Order: sequence, then structure tokens, then C-alpha cells
Amino acid sequence: MDQLAPPMNRIRVLLADDHRIVADGLRTILETDYDLVGIAKNGRELVDQALLLKPDVVVADISMPLLNGLDAMDMLQRMDCRPKFVFLTMHKDVTYAAKAVRQGAMGYVLKHSASEDLLRALQMVMTGEKFISPEIADGLQTAEDQLTELEEHKMLTTRQREVLQLFAEGKSAKEVATTLGISARTAENHKARIMSQLKLHSTSELVQYAMRHGLMASAG
Repeated sequence: MDQLAPPMNRIRVLLADDHRIVADGLRTILETDYDLVGIAKNGRELVDQALLLKPDVVVADISMPLLNGLDAMDMLQRMDCRPKFVFLTMHKDVTYAAKAVRQGAMGYVLKHSASEDLLRALQMVMTGEKFISPEIADGLQTAEDQLTELEEHKMLTTRQREVLQLFAEGKSAKEVATTLGISARTAENHKARIMSQLKLHSTSELVQYAMRHGLMASAG
């Protein structure tokens, strides 16, 4: 965990990205105008640091180890910790943006345009406006409509998504149990129900599902 000591009286930003080079680049973009209060390396660190540091805004990747950004945001909302979320991601598929906005995100910025769009996104978000990277903004409504149809028959609970991600990352039932504070048998039962619900028949299909839905850390 990397916590910083910011000056006072500016908007407090927490970064979450599992690639240190990316995080350092974002730090350079942000620290002139914002108080960068911490940098989390995975989704669980993001939750812990947000609860501790109370940032005004979280700038997070979607695909991160242990817990993806969307589920981290959902977890914080259920804990009544509600910083504004701006997702900064390499996912150009507008479906990811639609999912993020539906779950409460205020911004969705593509990584390759971060130097041009991130500061503008933060300015808009802090005035209560949403920001979506222009190159995918036009398809957002269509994607939201399609997402409704898709998720009606493939809806998982937050706990099921946590279990799915950890198993898809190659964790054993014991490791999943330790991470989530449950028994190994409960972890296995969750996995069996998930695979039945999603009509998956193998671990490789489970991994493919997790990758399609942005539940696993990206490779770059």
C-alpha cells in the first residue's frame, strides 16, 4: 500500500492501477492540481484505502487483481463510502462504459487519451456532470440497452463475482476462502452455483467468462 502526504484544501484523489508505470504517469498528470492521497495496486487495496483516506474522487482501472474496479466501487457503495468514480481503462468496448455508468461511475476515460481527457473528466465530475471518452460516447445508449438484455439472465451477486474472479485467477478453494473469510467448502459451493447459473462446464470457460466481462486484471 502506497499512501502519500498531500497538502490541504484541494480535491482529494485516490488512484488504483496495478501497473506502477501507469500510476506514476497519472501521478504526474494529477499532482499539480489535485491532492493525490494514495495509490492502490489492486481492488482490495482500493477498498481499504478509500475507507481509510476518504477521497473525493477515485481514479481506477476496471481490470485489477483480486477485485475488479466495478466490484470495488459496488463494495464501497454498500459500505456507504461514496467517492465519485472515474474509470481509466484500456477497454474500448462501450459495454464496459455502460456497465460502469449503470453501477454509479461518473467518468470513463480511455488510457490512451488520459493526458487529454482525464483532467477534463475530473473537472466535469466534480461539478456533477458525467464524462465519457468522446470516441465511445455515441454508442453508450445502445450499449446500455443491450446490457439490460444481457444481464437479465446472467446476473451474479457481488460475492459471486468476487469468487468467480479469484477462481479465474487460478486461486485454490483454500486461497479463495482465506481472501474472502469463508470456508473452503463454501467457496467450492459458490463456484458450483456460479458455473451452473452461467451454464459453464470447465475452469477454462469460467476464465473466458471472467475475461469477457472485465473481471480479471489485464495483461498490459
